[in-house]
Parts: sequence; C-alpha cells; structure tokens
Amino acid sequence: MEDEREVGKVTHFFTRASVAAIMLTAPVAVGDTLVFRGATTDFEQAIGSMQIDRQNIEQAEAGKEIGVKVQDRVRQGDTVYKK
Repeated sequence: MEDEREVGKVTHFFTRASVAAIMLTAPVAVGDTLVFRGATTDFEQAIGSMQIDRQNIEQAEAGKEIGVKVQDRVRQGDTVYKK
C-alpha cells in the first residue's frame, strides 16, 4: 500500500466486455498501474488502453469518467489507486 494514492472510484462494471467505469479524482495515463480494492476486490494491473465516450485516449484528468478493460471483476464503489 506504500506509494499508492487514490485516483477514483468504480461507478459501473460491464460484465460482457469486462470494463470498469471509473470516476477520476486524479489524473491517470495509459501505462499507469492501477490497484482495485473493495470488500471482495484486490488486484492490480497496468492500463493497456482507456476510453471516454468510446474514444481511445492516452490520458485523463480528474473529474472525467473513463472506461478501462480489467482482468478481474470489480464492483461499484471499489476504490482505485495508482501505484
């Protein structure tokens, strides 16, 4: 948990696409490592790609809602940290 800072919260999980919608409270970029934590969630992964309104982007700032493909299930309300 050292050197991690909160960057957002999961607002939705799209099961079929395995995509997490994340409302950001801090900027993130492709290549950053995110850590997903919640009651039953605890994993980390690098951002391979992300989208806003189905458009690929390289970085996003606080206040934006992004979509990120995830390797495991996340739940609404899970906290997202950047490593």
